[in-house]
Amino acid sequence: MDGRLKVALAIFAVIALFFLWGEYKVHLPGALPWLILLACPLIHLFMHGGHGGHGNNEGDQRND
Repeated sequence: MDGRLKVALAIFAVIALFFLWGEYKVHLPGALPWLILLACPLIHLFMHGGHGGHGNNEGDQRND
């Protein structure tokens, strides 16, 4: 992708976000609890992706 195209897309995105923020900032506080709730599965997915899952670890087992 050409550098000038990246700059043009970034400028377009900033302008679009500016106008979207102006129109929808009134609705954001009401949707915020739902957005946080919807983010939980994504956070869980990304946070557990780096340590290899929930498999059995040899050093963590106790012989009680």
